[in-house]
Amino acid sequence: MSDLLRLATAGSVDDGKSTLVGRLLYDTKSVLADQIDAVTRASVDKGLATPDLSLLVDGLRAEREQGITIDVAYRYFATPQRSFVLADTPGHVQYTRNTVSGASTAQLVILLVDARKGVIEQTRRHAAVLALLGVPKLVLAVNKIDLVDDAATVFADISAQFGKLTRALGWSDDDVLEIPVSALHGDNIATRSDNTPYYTGPSLIEHLNSVPVDNASDRTLGLRFPVQYVIRPRTAEYPDYRGYAGQIAAGAVAPGDRVVVLPSGVRTTVARIDTPDGELAVAQSGRSVTLVLTDEVDISRGDLIATASDAPQPRDTFDATVCWLGDTPLRPGARLLLKHGTRTTQAIVGALLERFDEQRLMADPNPESLELNDIGRVSIRVAEPIAADNYRVNRHTGSFLLIDPAGGNTLAAGLVGDVATAVEVGAGA
Repeated sequence: MSDLLRLATAGSVDDGKSTLVGRLLYDTKSVLADQIDAVTRASVDKGLATPDLSLLVDGLRAEREQGITIDVAYRYFATPQRSFVLADTPGHVQYTRNTVSGASTAQLVILLVDARKGVIEQTRRHAAVLALLGVPKLVLAVNKIDLVDDAATVFADISAQFGKLTRALGWSDDDVLEIPVSALHGDNIATRSDNTPYYTGPSLIEHLNSVPVDNASDRTLGLRFPVQYVIRPRTAEYPDYRGYAGQIAAGAVAPGDRVVVLPSGVRTTVARIDTPDGELAVAQSGRSVTLVLTDEVDISRGDLIATASDAPQPRDTFDATVCWLGDTPLRPGARLLLKHGTRTTQAIVGALLERFDEQRLMADPNPESLELNDIGRVSIRVAEPIAADNYRVNRHTGSFLLIDPAGGNTLAAGLVGDVATAVEVGAGA
């Protein structure tokens, strides 16, 4: 089991995401005394009798004034069993782009619903986006459970409705857990609450401590190493040194491994693995290293070094699922920049093949455009081939960004492969 869990929160406005995150930080003793004092003073100024723990997360002035979250707030906390990196994402529809950003690397997402409202349109939208992003594990936190009558029946009804939704989107029941909570009072956050005798499962933190988060694709896939920088010091001490620096996106590498450089297709062998702390006998996914090869090969930033036996096929045309994040609609023929790994190249969007309707869990064919927050399947042609895996094989090498060539703004998050259709027919997330 990994000792680090990357997670995110999502949900509709006023479901209590920031309060829940503040409660997690407070209950794991991950905030300093002066931070608690500052929150207490701010809460008193607002006329509250108890500290407003959401203020531990809602750091932007605009958020505090409006009482909403409009940006992705990253927080770090730990228990004796595990460390956590948490992204608190916005609930407003217009900030779906931030939800995509925060959840794109998450191994688990806590999706909140208000017990008084249940599964609503935004809940379905967020669940669909999380399925498309391939988030492995979900927790449905049914918050404000203390504010409803007959809480046991309410929780059972919401759990059944959510289970039907997640199964349609491809999750198995083993990958989804529903928990009744009160973020304000701490019920079922750190420990099981006596106020919910109908619930027999773990508390939220107990589940976060024990949920398996190993990424099987990172272990079974061969090396994927996007070259970020070519190191050539040209000094008297290192006159012929040539190393390729980057972070391993998948797999592992060791001296003697046969590799191929993409998109050129040149094959060579790894001579050694350098780090600031010395050479390594092996390096795993997530490690930043410098590879030295046995042959002098023409390699530059943007190339991919991969295991020769299972390297992805470079492609200049492919279908992809995109979440459109631009204010101006996407139409066929759009000329954009595509960033995949460390490579950025010109791209043309061809046909718009489908638009995914997250409420009906169906795909509408041949839309005229994709509007802000729409999810659709498109065809793309790039000027320089990219060595991409299917997103469902590897999230790191199967994702990309579409960028405005004029202003540099990110216009879409993209997933290589037929992801939208896979979600529609209930393929595994």
